[in-house]
Order: sequence, then structure tokens, then C-alpha cells
Amino acid sequence: MIEKGNKKKAVIAKVFEICRERGTDIFDNDLVREVCKEIGFGNPFDATAFHNSAKLPDILKANDVFILHLGKGRHCFARGIDVGYHSFEDIPETRCFDWKYRKSVLNESDTSEANVLAVAANQRVIHDFLYEDIVAAPKIYFSRRTNATFDLGVGRERYSVSDVQMEVDLTFEYQGLVTIFEAKNGFPEDFAVYQLYNPFRYYYIMREAGDVAVEAVSCCYVLRERTDGASVLRLYEYEFEAPENLGSLSLKKAAEYRLLER
Repeated sequence: MIEKGNKKKAVIAKVFEICRERGTDIFDNDLVREVCKEIGFGNPFDATAFHNSAKLPDILKANDVFILHLGKGRHCFARGIDVGYHSFEDIPETRCFDWKYRKSVLNESDTSEANVLAVAANQRVIHDFLYEDIVAAPKIYFSRRTNATFDLGVGRERYSVSDVQMEVDLTFEYQGLVTIFEAKNGFPEDFAVYQLYNPFRYYYIMREAGDVAVEAVSCCYVLRERTDGASVLRLYEYEFEAPENLGSLSLKKAAEYRLLER
């Protein structure tokens, strides 16, 4: 019997073996649901989501593949885990700041991604990090679901993505710069690049079409962890140097803020 915590990995490992037998890297949600039912994993919609590489099944790691979402219920085993996942960079001590603040009632009332971003925004940490100006007044656009269609490169391979669904956790717009946000609790070693890439392409496509007057689109990943009774926020700003290439993610800057209650 497969342990409960391993059922999700077992589902994708089995899907990978089936694809290898069929001589294809592409699979769909119908196959995922079929294998979920066989193995007893009750959430087929979550089965293909692995937000950091540590959670990937061993067989995917051994074959250096990750799951690329193609949209309309289709997925692909793409080559190059180091392309599909990006390691969070070390933050030097010179970029670690003590940030005094007065804790509010709801600051850490839950561990949701929305709460992480709310704390970082309400305490003006995001404003200091992105704009070096805590009184900057960016336009703020809250979480939304949308979709996009585009081609992209993964290593030497090209893929067509059609109406891929995504959730944009938060968007800031300030003086022509659009920044999209992703947030997580804890300090994982890496993250799935598509979490930033898909929302980036959504806004980049609109920019290239002339639908929005945007000078540039950047991405910000926000992490939070409770350490010695205090919250620590780590912020990373990225850009895609080659917009049509998943592997072109590049760090612009990073910083750590240690929230100290007054």
C-alpha cells in the first residue's frame, strides 16, 4: 500500500511510466484522473502541481524532467529541472535589514499567501524593496485568475501553450513598471519558474500588443518565516532577459527584512 503522503508522487510516477511506454512526453487530465482513481489520490487537480523540486517524484529527478503545463488540460514532461525550477539566491548580510513595525491584529492571523503579501505591503516592505521609497503610491491590483496563449522555449525545445490558466497573487504598477507577485510561507530551496513566467507573459503579451502602456514587467517572489518569534521576509525581484525563454530568469536584487515589533 502506498503511504498517503506519497500518493501524489505515485500518481505522477505512474503517469510518467505510461507516457514512456507510449513513446510520448505529453499527457492530459483524463489520464491523471484515471491514475488518481487507481492509486486512491483524491485531488486530481493538484496532482500535477509541484511548487519546488524537492517534492518531485524520484523518477522525474532521475530522468531530469519536470511538468510543463500546456493549457486546456494538457501537460508535458519537459527536459531540464534546472530550467523548470530556480534556486533562491543567498542574501548577503549587507542586504539584511531590521525593520521596526507595530504589529496589527491581523498581521499573522493565518499562513496564506495573501497574508504574506498583505504584511509585506502594509508594512511598506515592498515599497522600500522595489522603489526605495516607503511613501511611493503604486496602483495595486489584487488576486485574479486569467489565462494566456503563447510559445516558449525550454532549452532547445519549443512548446505551444494554449489558454493556460494561472492565478496572479498581486500586481503593482508604478511609473510604467508592472511587478507581479508570488508568495509562500517558509524558505524552500527553489520554486517552479512557471509561477512567475506565466503571469509575466500575460502582461508582456499585452505590452507587445500595445494594449497597455507598460515600460517593463518584473516579478517579485516574497517568502515569510517565523524565526525566534519574529517574522522574516525575503524578497527577490526577477526579470526574464529573453521573454520567450523559460530559462532566462535573472535576479535583479534580493533583500531580507527582519520585522521587529516596537
